[in-house]
Amino acid sequence: MVALVKKVTILFSYPLGIGASYALFAYLNSSFNSELAAYVSVLFGAALVTLHELTIPSRHEWRPTWTDISNDATYMVVCQILFERLLTLLGLFLAVRLSVVTFSQVSGFWPQSFPVWVQAVAILVIGDFLRYWMHRGFHRFHWMWRLHAVHHSPSRLYWLNVGRFHPLEQSLQFVADALPFMLLGVGPDVLSVYFVFYAVNGFYQHSNCDVRLGWLNWVVAGPELHRWHHSLNGKESNINYGNNLILWDIVFGTRFFPKDRTVSSLGIPAEDYPSDFLRQLAAPFDNRLRLD
Repeated sequence: MVALVKKVTILFSYPLGIGASYALFAYLNSSFNSELAAYVSVLFGAALVTLHELTIPSRHEWRPTWTDISNDATYMVVCQILFERLLTLLGLFLAVRLSVVTFSQVSGFWPQSFPVWVQAVAILVIGDFLRYWMHRGFHRFHWMWRLHAVHHSPSRLYWLNVGRFHPLEQSLQFVADALPFMLLGVGPDVLSVYFVFYAVNGFYQHSNCDVRLGWLNWVVAGPELHRWHHSLNGKESNINYGNNLILWDIVFGTRFFPKDRTVSSLGIPAEDYPSDFLRQLAAPFDNRLRLD
């Protein structure tokens, strides 16, 4: 019985976790505003991922230390919650300032009359195209890589380090990921639907969950694919750039998923790279740290 439960969890944890998070969102959205419903649903998704990591981990050596958890929790609170809220407020300010003649009123570009889920899928596809090329830039250009190295610095993956991004990189991501849709007048209900997948998929993507996504590895940028992107081997890490979907990696030939082996060492080739929050904020500007 235990073996059966484990097998079912490995095969279905990801789709059921995403589905359960959306089911909770739909239930809460009928009584509360969409933003609150989304945040509660995302926390529920995080709990499911944590339970999976604790009971059926992919790698026992990837279990985080309390120092890891402390640093990544700081990133999550300071950067992903507080700083992201500031970016959102700035985005809304710009949207209001431009609302005299919004882009959507001028061109009718955004299909606001379409069902919410259709609009959310459109954000996934278009937003991932923008993020795909920005992500490739973060791996190609030296000054961008110095910022992005903060995200690649951990030597073990677990869901909480999904939030380990330098605030300057996070700001650039916001410009490509959320701001264009805010300026186009995309409604908060659509953004909330998108956010649930963006967040819960991100948790799974960086998690230490033992999963087998099967055919879904041709659709989403899930954990089995994304672990290769965090490889210490540069030839293996400069692949699988997709943020939510693996679509653009397939189109542009950067999808990588060998079936005969698993990723070995993770991280970046800089033994003296700092691991704590404050020193990592300064790390991109410290020329003594060699990251090539």
